[in-house]
Amino acid sequence: MGEQREKLHIMVFPWLAFGHIVPFFELAKLIAQKGHKISFISTPRNIHRLPKVPENLQPLVDLIELPLPRVDKLPENAEATVDIPHHIIPYLKLAFDGLEQPLTKFLERSKPHWIIYDFAPYWLPPISSKLGISCVSFCIFSASGMYSFSDFFTRKESESPRSKGIPEEHNENDESGVSDVFRFLTTFNGAQVIASRSCMEIEGEPLKLCESIYRKTVIPVGLLPPSLQFSEDSNDENWNTILNWLDKQEKGSVIYVAFGTEVTLSDEDFTEITMGIEMSGFPFFWVLKKQNTSRVELQDVVVNNSGKGMVWTTWAPQVRILSHKSIGGFLTHCGWSSVIESLQIGCPLVMLPFQSDQFINAGFMEEKRVGVKVQRNEHCGKFTRESLAIALRSVMLEETYRSEAQEMSKIFGDKELHQKYIDHFVDYMEIHMPAMKD
Repeated sequence: MGEQREKLHIMVFPWLAFGHIVPFFELAKLIAQKGHKISFISTPRNIHRLPKVPENLQPLVDLIELPLPRVDKLPENAEATVDIPHHIIPYLKLAFDGLEQPLTKFLERSKPHWIIYDFAPYWLPPISSKLGISCVSFCIFSASGMYSFSDFFTRKESESPRSKGIPEEHNENDESGVSDVFRFLTTFNGAQVIASRSCMEIEGEPLKLCESIYRKTVIPVGLLPPSLQFSEDSNDENWNTILNWLDKQEKGSVIYVAFGTEVTLSDEDFTEITMGIEMSGFPFFWVLKKQNTSRVELQDVVVNNSGKGMVWTTWAPQVRILSHKSIGGFLTHCGWSSVIESLQIGCPLVMLPFQSDQFINAGFMEEKRVGVKVQRNEHCGKFTRESLAIALRSVMLEETYRSEAQEMSKIFGDKELHQKYIDHFVDYMEIHMPAMKD
């Protein structure tokens, strides 16, 4: 019998974007399954928008609400990036930084062993060090993306191909008083260890390179693939409406279209995408976020004039839709979560990245031949409806991409494999549990 280790208390503190909150929440639940206590901290509105904690984990997962301080120019009830346009995000960061004092009081009172934090709270490492609390910086991006950021952060190569597509604004101080680069580097440097949403089977070399360049222990925690076990709720009118439409389509004939919560399409982008999909000739299911719906007169669900498409303007169960037999390809911005959700199922990608790590993910996945990247003009960076239609037809008609995506699903969707990474990560935190200060 091995020595019984002390149970840990771990605070989990994501940035105020659901592309960050959701993987942090998934990681928190997986740690709780190992018997450790979790304090998951966010603002009230974000906590209320989380999925319900499974009943068996409720005694171990405390959802802690810290009210977001009021900041000029930040709309009332805006507590996540999904609630605001892109140019307001610096004010959300300023409000987020206002959580420093209430979070410090929580730490002094509860004294967790570990904090798992995001890139944003640059002020947290010195506080945790003073209190004798160890820190994990959890990077929700791919290891390839994390490695590529290093070129941009250190500026060793002014025109590095790896950092292409990362906006210069990340290196500039914004209205919050600091830059994203400063936040990243300070939180990375202040952590005892960096956790990466990745695995050696997919990103072995980038993970090794990250350890070398950041000079930290980098622990892959697996890909955190979402559950494919869906509850059958006959009273879910939204899903019933979606399912009714999907069931009428032929197998593998529908393009699923979604660009995540962070991408706001320009008028030109919106037009080119609309026309490119129409030129491709395939039926589509398009999830449009609020900031993108003002251009078209839509109710919650609208079928276009040709009867070949559905536009959905409220939250949609992405994994469940991707799992439907009618879906033949995913037109995506190539955020890491979307890539994981699609390849977990074996659905090939039509990749239209817009910012930062999305370009890196798209290039990496194109090398793996699990999809096609939409071609952009080398000089102006724009794509056309023609280039989009070509990419859509390639993925929907050429069996190679579906075959490679289905082969890749054997890794992306391997729950046992990713659980082993969680086990290793939790073992590390147990073994390196700090001696708490009085």
